[in-house]
Amino acid sequence: MSVPDIQSIKARQKATWEAGDFGQVARYIMPSAEEFMARLELKPGRTLLDAACGSGNLAVIAARDGCVVSGVDIAANLIEQARARALEAKLSIAFTEGDAEALPYADASFDVVVSMYGVMFAPRPEIVAAELFRVTRPGGLIALANWTPEGLLGKMFDVFQAHLPPSPPGIPAPMLWGDERTVRERLKNFAAIRCTRRIAKLVYPFAPAETIEFFRKYYGPTQKAFAALDEPRQQALRAALVQFQTASNTSPRADETEALAEYLEIIATRPA
Repeated sequence: MSVPDIQSIKARQKATWEAGDFGQVARYIMPSAEEFMARLELKPGRTLLDAACGSGNLAVIAARDGCVVSGVDIAANLIEQARARALEAKLSIAFTEGDAEALPYADASFDVVVSMYGVMFAPRPEIVAAELFRVTRPGGLIALANWTPEGLLGKMFDVFQAHLPPSPPGIPAPMLWGDERTVRERLKNFAAIRCTRRIAKLVYPFAPAETIEFFRKYYGPTQKAFAALDEPRQQALRAALVQFQTASNTSPRADETEALAEYLEIIATRPA
């Protein structure tokens, strides 16, 4: 697949993820991150990479459980947040600014490579898949959590797409990382690929309209999406998002938003 001007696309993505303050958003993902990592039953001493680590949710959990942990992300400010979290928790984690399509590690460096709602946003999935394979040791495993096209985040992505200019040609939709058939093709070099649909329960202490404002303030992709529109289109997008969030809210409380968001859990082994 032809990807035009990949360096410009990467620069825009970096700026997007460095906008806002993803650390604020990541706090509400932490409960599902704990569940995701607990299912891996990691043993102390295993080497682990958190790829596209953001502010370090998975890395912190793994280091707390005794793994030897590294984390990498394209956003410099998120790496700084992750380092601050590790320091505060008195955990030794090697965080590095870097690209999921060119991981700054030697071949076969890690027993386990994990990513939660992270590598799915890199623009060239076939290169990401090759990099995940390369840095995983033979017999090691990768574990990914990716939003599904049919789930809450996939449907919200559709709301954005209806109001925004078309994505650059040649860039696959991130949500395809949540489609099992596509994932199996991308990870064909791995063995024993297991895909399981899971639900992340995301609870925000705000009403639906305030939750949208929270994401406009702190979540880089939402912030950039609104900035790309004129005022009338911003208002139309906001109204559509509030309507969607209200309809999807499963909390009985007026001052809380509960989102049940489906993701695809993918666990695969690099052949020995």
